[in-house]
Amino acid sequence: MLHVLLQIWGGGFYLLNKIFFSCAERSAGESKRVWRVRSWIVYLLGLPAWVVILVGERNWMAASVEAGGATSMILGLVIARRGLGKVPKWLDYIARAAAVLGIAYSLYDLGGLTAITQLFELGIVVGFLVGTYLLAKQKPSGYPWFMLMNLSNAVLMALEGYPWLTMQQIFSFCFVLDAFLMQREKARKASQDL
Repeated sequence: MLHVLLQIWGGGFYLLNKIFFSCAERSAGESKRVWRVRSWIVYLLGLPAWVVILVGERNWMAASVEAGGATSMILGLVIARRGLGKVPKWLDYIARAAAVLGIAYSLYDLGGLTAITQLFELGIVVGFLVGTYLLAKQKPSGYPWFMLMNLSNAVLMALEGYPWLTMQQIFSFCFVLDAFLMQREKARKASQDL
């Protein structure tokens, strides 16, 4: 029962994050800012459940990156609320340190790169870190990295027996793809208007 609740909690808020990013790309001005703020808030709300699930499965790389990624989420929230400007460097350092520690502990705990799940964790790590960082800086190039993260996470959750999270990751992928395509369409139209 706890597994199902954690899947609904973490998966639900992370899915809302992707839906809200998609809504932001379909909006402009103040509406876009509001959707971006909402997207970062729900991302943070889903984080604890994901960390519990990943730690329970000994997915150390993904768990530490998720936990350390809170700094990028906070950075995204701050930028969405206040706009681009000076960003505290320590937020970047914490996220990077968490990634290195997670990878090192996973290799130590499992005796090297010995499990197929670790390969999918690497996809999650790279996609999450690069995607979250780029999107926090309001760079749409973060969307393809989120797609890598969602696909890697869908496979990992399927292998570990989390059907709700597998479906959530697939739905999330669709909304990230939509946000990316909307952003590209806007950029294409803007370049034609010049």
